Amino acid sequence: MVTAYDYPSAMHVARAGIDIVLVGDSLAMVELGHITTQPITLDAMLHHCQAVRRGVQQAQVQEEPLLVGDMPFASYEYEDTDVALRNAYRFIQEAGMDAVKLEGGSVARARTARKLVEGGVAVMGHVGLTPQAISVLGGFRAQGRTAVRARAILDDALRLQDAGCFAIVLECVPSNVAAAITESLEIPTIGIGAGGHTSGQVLVFHDMLGMTSHPHHEQFVPKFCKRYAQLGHIIQEGLQEFKRDVESGAFPSDEYAPYQMKENERRDFEALLAQDQEERETQHLAAAEKYIQTDEYEKLHLYGGDEATEKKS
Repeated sequence: MVTAYDYPSAMHVARAGIDIVLVGDSLAMVELGHITTQPITLDAMLHHCQAVRRGVQQAQVQEEPLLVGDMPFASYEYEDTDVALRNAYRFIQEAGMDAVKLEGGSVARARTARKLVEGGVAVMGHVGLTPQAISVLGGFRAQGRTAVRARAILDDALRLQDAGCFAIVLECVPSNVAAAITESLEIPTIGIGAGGHTSGQVLVFHDMLGMTSHPHHEQFVPKFCKRYAQLGHIIQEGLQEFKRDVESGAFPSDEYAPYQMKENERRDFEALLAQDQEERETQHLAAAEKYIQTDEYEKLHLYGGDEATEKKS
């Protein structure tokens, strides 16, 4: 599984044959410049999901990946689970997603997941580090490093499985904990910073391709992320070369000026320019004469002139 947030990234991921595309709320950070995922709104998520859907559809691959939309902070936490269901339906009907993802495995969150599943929406769970709960967790920190907390994460995962989730993301937990959870569940697990003993893996598009643009995120690229390319450097070099070429006049050369007029049209155009030039010169002379007359009139009255002389007499 790989995240995608727009038309081109979705097309690239689909053409690579990735099984699942997650339109993650991490777009708040890597695409929109926020420090956390919390500010992203439901409407913004739907907007990006629609773009991703178009990218996957137009990638023209033999088998399209499963599309999962991240339900953002404040779109499903309400006690009234009907709110979450209405919002989940928007991901399916408006954005063309195949499933949605919820963070957390509390009793209340499992109740919400069950409501969505019973309403006909496929749900992916998410336990361990849950970025939407950063205010409670006190930052992006690994989870499950004590026996008690590890067991609690296992209980969360089991609870989500019982609620009907078809898969669960395990984020930033020790590999032995992820292995134990994977072994205990009947549904697949997808790890991110959880070692190699999960059913699958997910990485953030910008992180894995070395094109993170968010200053905060760039300083804290996750230790678990392997960079498979350094596109950020290539992009920067390309932009700088463009700037140099424009300033030196090297771009655009004749090679990049392909649109030409027919010879007779070029001559007619030059004749029109010459005619326009004559008319502009005539208008310029007339305007200049007018300005001179106006200037002389103003000087006459500024320094007295006939009118001042008449007043004296």
